[in-house]
This record gives sequence, C-alpha cells and structure tokens, in this order.
Amino acid sequence: MKYYLYTIFLFSFLSNSYCQEFIDQSKKLRFDTLGIYDLDLLPTSFHADRRKAFKTLIPSGGMAVFYSGKSMVRANDVDYEFHQDPSFYYLTGLNESNSALIIFKKPQIVGVDTISELLLIKERNENSETWVGKKLGVKGSELVLGIQKSLNIDKFTWDQIDFSTIDTVFVNQPFKEIRYPDLDSLRNIFNRELNHNEITNWMAKLREVKTKEELVLLRKAISITCDAQNELMKVLKPEMKEFQAEAVVEAVFKINGAEYPGYPSIVGAAENSCILHYTTNRKTMKGNHLLLSDVGAEYHGYTADVTRTIPVDGKYSKEEKIIYNIVLEAQNKAIAECKAGNPFYITNTIATTVVSQRLQEIGIIKSPFELRRYFMHGTSHYLGLDVHDPGTYGEFQPNTVITVEPGIYIKEGSPCDPKWWNIGVRIEDDILITDGEPENLSGCVPRTIKEIEAVMKKQPLIFKDF
Repeated sequence: MKYYLYTIFLFSFLSNSYCQEFIDQSKKLRFDTLGIYDLDLLPTSFHADRRKAFKTLIPSGGMAVFYSGKSMVRANDVDYEFHQDPSFYYLTGLNESNSALIIFKKPQIVGVDTISELLLIKERNENSETWVGKKLGVKGSELVLGIQKSLNIDKFTWDQIDFSTIDTVFVNQPFKEIRYPDLDSLRNIFNRELNHNEITNWMAKLREVKTKEELVLLRKAISITCDAQNELMKVLKPEMKEFQAEAVVEAVFKINGAEYPGYPSIVGAAENSCILHYTTNRKTMKGNHLLLSDVGAEYHGYTADVTRTIPVDGKYSKEEKIIYNIVLEAQNKAIAECKAGNPFYITNTIATTVVSQRLQEIGIIKSPFELRRYFMHGTSHYLGLDVHDPGTYGEFQPNTVITVEPGIYIKEGSPCDPKWWNIGVRIEDDILITDGEPENLSGCVPRTIKEIEAVMKKQPLIFKDF
C-alpha cells in the first residue's frame, strides 16, 4: 500500500512538473513572438486582482480613466527611452504608450460585450514595428494582459459608452496625445463631474502595501543594487572620475538583468557629496574625498534606493568618522522603530533628534534650530514602482517598504570649523515593515566604518582591471 501511494505521488509530481515545464515553454514561445522574453514578470492575475481591488474603491455610478505614460522627445526625432506611468502599469502590466484603461463600477455594454474594464491601445503596425519592435496590439493585449476587452484607440469614440448610468469620472492624468489636452476638455467630452485627486488617494492606499509578487521583484532590484554598491567599494580608487564610478554601478545593474536605473544615479565626491540630487558626475576624485553613491536598480518596474558614503582612498579621516558615525547612529535608531502601528514620521523624529544632539556636542551647531542647515531632507519615503512611491503616510503597515536615510551635509563656507567642510554623508537602506521586527532588505551592503574599509581592500569580482 505504501509503495502504491508513493508511486501515485511520484507520478503526480512528475506529471505536474512536466505540465508546468510545458506551460512555461508554451508561454515562452507565445511571448517570444510578441517580443516578451522575461518569464518572471508580474503575472496577469496580479494586475487583474489590483483592478478588482481598485474597483471596490469607486463609488456607485463612477468610472475611472487611466492614461499611459507618453513618449518624450529628447532631441529632434529621437525620443527618451519610454517609461510607463507606474499606476497604469500596476493595473495593466502594459509597457506601451498611447493607451488608456477604463474601469467601470457597474458593467457596461460596449459593442456586443458586457464589461467592467476596457483597454484602448494602438493597433499593430508592421511598418512601425520594423523601426521600434513588436507591440501587443488589440488581440495581443487581450491574450497577454488578460483584459476583458481591448479596442483600437484610434477608432474609439466616447459615444460608445452609455454615460446615462455614470455620474462621476475619475481621471489619473490628462494625456494630450490622446486628443484631450486638459481637464476642461475632458469635462466637455464626458459632460460629467471629473475628479483627479480622489484617484491619487486610492492608488496611494493600494500601492503602499506590497503583495508577495511585488516583494519578489523589489528584493531582486535591491539585491542587484547591493551587488553594485559592493563592487564599487572594491573598484574605487583616487583619480577615478565620478562618471567611472557611476559606470561601474550601472554596468552591474545591466549585467544582473535590471532594465534601467530607477532614477538618475547620484555619484558625488567632496563638495558634490553635499548636493542632495547631484547628477553631473564629472569630477575627478582625490584620495582625501568622500564619495556619496545614491543609486537604485529598476527591475521589472520596481526600484531600489540604496546610499553609501565611502572614502575614495579606502580609509576615513578622523573628522569623516565622527560625522559618519552620527549618521549611522541616527539610522540604526530610526530603523529599530520601523514597526507596524508606529507613525510614518517616527523615523524622521528619531533621526533629527540624534543628529541635532550630536552636532551640538561637537560644536557644529549651537541649537536645534540650526539643524536644517546640515540635515535638510526627510528621513523616509515609500518605495516600489516609484522611487518615491505613493502611500498614506499614516501608521506603518506590514509588507510596506520604506527607506531610512538620515544625512549630514557640511558645505564649504558653513559657519563651523573648516575641518568639517565638504563632508557630506548619507546612509540609506530599504526597510520592509513586517508583523515583527523590521527587515533591512539592503543589509548585504556593509554600513559600519570597519566593514566598509575591509571590503574596500578586497579584489573586485567583475572589474578586475579597471
């Protein structure tokens, strides 16, 4: 009997494994024909579930319209690389411009179909695809995205919708390339009350708490970013350019499968470490400089955001150690309070209190009112599809990811002893709120002075001959 049951179990396991392999191969072949090569994208069930959750927030008689991101001209006939509107992607999984998603609270008859969601998308064009690659088109979007109904946006007219049962239209962002340049034009088209702010609040509520599928991709983006920061520590040396440090980081992103940096990489040495969003990245670094590297890989839409401040010659000076350890103390104490139920702004309260007290102790400031001169930004923000992801800014909830990033920036000419000038330090990690203790998702990058100096003595894994 045991042998019989074991045989049944083994056959079932092998059959399921074979079936799954067959499904994966079938999916790969089907998606390859449409130019989709990644098999670890968010599943269609995720986006369908998110649309369902959003629908529950729409009041009776409401209709929501989401516009996709738009292509932006870089110069002449060259566009910037397209990036989808995060909320549109969250609800659809579509990575194409010139599209719109309509969600109805009550099912509507469109043509011969009764639907509660409608995707408007450009039809495929063989000549265009010769230049820019394959697109989904109407049929492809229904097949891949699992949307109830797709229509050609160029042939769609709003009179195909029965507005007699709709009293309010919620719009995420007017998109002029879909012929409706502003809210006033949309009001004229819909002849209904429009609401822009409410849809923003709803999306913040949904996107704040991450699903298990989202956390997989966030962990991947953060892991890639950790690899990049660790490699930079091993490669960095005097006379390198800031842009060479940036190149190391972003090469590791690409080597590990990230599509983009999640935001322009901030790689600033010496006085540039005191510029919060410095992106010029052209300076030649000297041995007595600190390098602030604030970078994040974007993987399948989700971005990391990790900052380290390291000595170019591999060893912190006495003054740099003092400032660095103040920031580290502030961060450690703030992270410890990243627990479900605590208020969002507790991290900022803790970090600013620590930094203020310590700067007074070493004589850089005389009162807490001077703190903003040297610590002028917030300590935390949400993280996800946007580097500054939307959220409610209420109490911490499990499965929310935030940053904790205190900093001290002492510009040249500051009213303190010149020995502190041009020391800019920020330490930033990506923290997962759980039902218990917080989890530092980027903790694989060293944070203490001892750990960093030790890693900087190691041989690089990738750029050995840099």
